[in-house]
Amino acid sequence: MPRSLSNPTAAHQPKPAGKPKDRDPIAAGQRDASFNRSASFNYFLSDRFEAGVALRGTEVKSIREGKANLKDAYGLLKDGECFLLNAHIGPFSHGNTMNHDSLRTRKLLLHKTELRKLEAHTRQKGFTLIPVRLYFKNGRVKCELALAKGKQDWDKRETERKREADKEARAAVARSQRR
Repeated sequence: MPRSLSNPTAAHQPKPAGKPKDRDPIAAGQRDASFNRSASFNYFLSDRFEAGVALRGTEVKSIREGKANLKDAYGLLKDGECFLLNAHIGPFSHGNTMNHDSLRTRKLLLHKTELRKLEAHTRQKGFTLIPVRLYFKNGRVKCELALAKGKQDWDKRETERKREADKEARAAVARSQRR
């Protein structure tokens, strides 16, 4: 005789799948963690290189929170290695006494062929390495470096005039489409 259950259970039904949590766009790599806006204004940017950055754990978490600033940062080649100087990564909000220094020198990870190419270009007068942006790629922090040559004041004024002319042209096109 089958045993009767005093508390019968229903057949196992899977829980309805709810909407998955949206991942932070910076951490997902959909948006830049930091962008150097003054780089294109102060320099002529030519070749660009992607470099990995040797970071500590709290630095990665701070970058995910959006606390990175590349405004005064620059790259330096020394003894066959590349370093990122003056890049400000703010302290991690939930860090402790072992938190990182915000302006410490960080090593950039490049291939030897890229290092040789950069070394040859930066030896030329007027060229330097400027970090343009920090972003995530496959969960790792990457830095985009550009070979840069400084602009004179008249170059900056010319760039500003071109930007204003483009802005006015876009506005005129938008006005004509609305009519």
